[in-house]
Amino acid sequence: MASPMRRERVAEQILHELGDIVQNGIHDPRKGWVTVVRVEMSPDLCYARAFVSVYGDEEAKRAALAVLERAARFVRGEIGRRVRLRQTPEITFLLDQSIEQGQRIQDILRETPIPPPEGEEQA
Repeated sequence: MASPMRRERVAEQILHELGDIVQNGIHDPRKGWVTVVRVEMSPDLCYARAFVSVYGDEEAKRAALAVLERAARFVRGEIGRRVRLRQTPEITFLLDQSIEQGQRIQDILRETPIPPPEGEEQA
């Protein structure tokens, strides 16, 4: 088991390398606009979950995830060459919904009327 600090360092390193591999190493046009947002490592560093954000509609997101899943062996090999670990982790790509959720919350807050503070009269 790796310490939480080591897990975090390995995740940061893999995040950096994954970003480069996804942008410059995968040449499938169906990939679209993909950004690797974060990486979470298992306690034993054998598995990595890569959360990606994809610009576009649901079809673009599905297509991008399919491309990434097909390229997973290639990506793992590249990670193995770039990051010095005893064992190269299995990488799973997951869609990160946090940007869309944040945008939805902002839209709701913008639409919600703000009542005047207590004690103040409305003009």
